[in-house]
Amino acid sequence: MAAGTLAPHPSDSLQEFQYAPQNRPPAGGVPPATDLVLGATAGCLACFLTNPLEVVKTRLQLQGELQAPGTYPRPYRGVLRAAVAVCRADGLWGLQKGLAAGLLYQGLMNGVRFYCYSHAEDAGWTGYPGGTVAAGAVAGAVGAVVGSPAYLVKTHLQAQTLSAMAVGHQHNHESISGAFKSIYQQHGVVGLWRGVTGAVPRVAVGSAVQLATFTSAKDWVSERQGKLYRGFLDCILQISSREGLLGLYKGIGAVYLRLGPHTVLSLFFWDKLRNIVQHQQPPGL
Repeated sequence: MAAGTLAPHPSDSLQEFQYAPQNRPPAGGVPPATDLVLGATAGCLACFLTNPLEVVKTRLQLQGELQAPGTYPRPYRGVLRAAVAVCRADGLWGLQKGLAAGLLYQGLMNGVRFYCYSHAEDAGWTGYPGGTVAAGAVAGAVGAVVGSPAYLVKTHLQAQTLSAMAVGHQHNHESISGAFKSIYQQHGVVGLWRGVTGAVPRVAVGSAVQLATFTSAKDWVSERQGKLYRGFLDCILQISSREGLLGLYKGIGAVYLRLGPHTVLSLFFWDKLRNIVQHQQPPGL
């Protein structure tokens, strides 16, 4: 630079750089608090549709509890026959036993889970290799701890039935509030979290796989949307026409029969609700 020549003003040089806006939207598209509400809503919608399968799963799992095979009656045999047995003993509405507790559990667990996962997205943790899996696992573990008391009550209520069809211990709760009160009076606060040590790893692993798979699958579907849907529908039609509708569920037991639809519905509702909220946000926020 020649002597006596003034250097460019600092502000002139800084104008060449573009700064990110300070009020950027969250990485996930909606605030974590909104994801809490959306996650809870999505979980409750899925719960309402899949709760009958949860009742059947509970009865099948409690049948013959701590008894040697062949030494106990089996009123529930297979998913479909068990569903019929529930209806005969408790009426059609018996398939929705424990629904209120189930809704409470899904609202708490999924609300907290998606809230934590949304925070991880905003912090950029899901952008690292394995970040989606780790964030999903941690979010699921926290949600499992929060929702554990409601899950315990749900299981108690879903197991209750006529003595001739009863499996497992019958707690005879009259309501969801009465169940919470009874457990607290008999076992204290710690009793409300009975079984949480088994629930945390189960939900953590499931949440990690669900959220990681959902994120990857959604991106993959977006790139191949037209071809994928046509191929998927053709496959469904071929299987159902040759093997019947039950052919679509070959090899799936009661647990996975409930877990599969519930997982898909929860993530589907959550994603759709998120999209609705994003479209309603004023531009520039």
